[in-house]
Order: sequence, then C-alpha cells, then structure tokens
Amino acid sequence: QLQASGGGQVQAGGSLRLSCAASGIAFSSYTIGWFRRAPGKERDFVAYITWSGSTTVYADSVKGRFTVSRDNAKKTTTLQMNSLKAEDTAVYYCAAPRLGTTITRSSAGAYQHWGQGTLVTVSS
Repeated sequence: QLQASGGGQVQAGGSLRLSCAASGIAFSSYTIGWFRRAPGKERDFVAYITWSGSTTVYADSVKGRFTVSRDNAKKTTTLQMNSLKAEDTAVYYCAAPRLGTTITRSSAGAYQHWGQGTLVTVSS
C-alpha cells in the first residue's frame, strides 16, 4: 500500500512537500514514481526515483522546481515542490511498478501499486 499526503492550497510561487508512505511492499526494492492528474486531463508523469535513490528523472515541466528523494529506512518518498505554478494544480499520486517490468518508469503503464492521491491547488 502507498499513501500520499501533504497536499493543500498554496499561492503561485510557493512550496509544498508531498510524502508517500509505503506498507506491505519491499519498499527498498522499488523505484517510486510520482504522477499527477489535473482537472479534465489525463494522468501525467512527474518524477521517479530508483530504489537506491541514485537516479532521479523529472518531467520537463517540473525540472528545476521539484525534487524527489527517499528514505528506505522509513519507507517514505518525498516530493519537494518549489516555485509552484497554477498549472501544477492536480491530484498527485505515488506509485510502485511491477517488479521486472521493462516499461519505462516514466509511463503509468509500468506501475502496479498506486496510492490514494493528494490534492494540490495553486492559486495565481
């Protein structure tokens, strides 16, 4: 199980820190991905971090503003979001992929375990 938290309402230019807590999975074995779904739009890739934390990948739209990190001992992943824009408004989800999948980790199709989302609203 994965559970995202930390969403809320913030003004443009502000920051939020999302967390994803895992239970029931071997957390340290998994890449963890972050996705978001804006109102009326499809789910989009935001970022992922590999099991060791050695590799992080970001969508172009958030590169330089968002940072993903993890603490395997605490079984948590964090998405630090700075310089937020109105277009960042969305429900944010964390997810873990099917182990052994060859689908790129930036694709939602790679992911099997999805957490409940947390809503981020950025007002301009």
